[in-house]
Amino acid sequence: NSDPGKILKEFKTYSSKYLQSLIEENPQESRKEWMLWMMERAGKMNSNVKNRQFWQQNNKPIELWSSKVISQKLDYIHNNPMEAGFVKEAHHWKYSSAINYAGEVGQVPVEIL
Repeated sequence: NSDPGKILKEFKTYSSKYLQSLIEENPQESRKEWMLWMMERAGKMNSNVKNRQFWQQNNKPIELWSSKVISQKLDYIHNNPMEAGFVKEAHHWKYSSAINYAGEVGQVPVEIL
């Protein structure tokens, strides 16, 4: 009886506040000012946001019902930093699980699917 849209909204609300506080409070984060500015800029473009926007506005949960769909979505996530021009290879993105799928150990513990 779960509502995936509601679950996603609650997850995004909680994680947004938590991750923003981690960014704000981390004195070693060299991109802090830039990241906060980008979130503030995005928030100003959206009348539903009071301060900063961390996540995209829409809530369109996708049911991961098969290995093919899971693989497709994982490839999409891994390729986002490349598509944005941040890195040349997906596994070069520091916090991506793509590095784990390339056979190395990344910053974040990952369970390979």
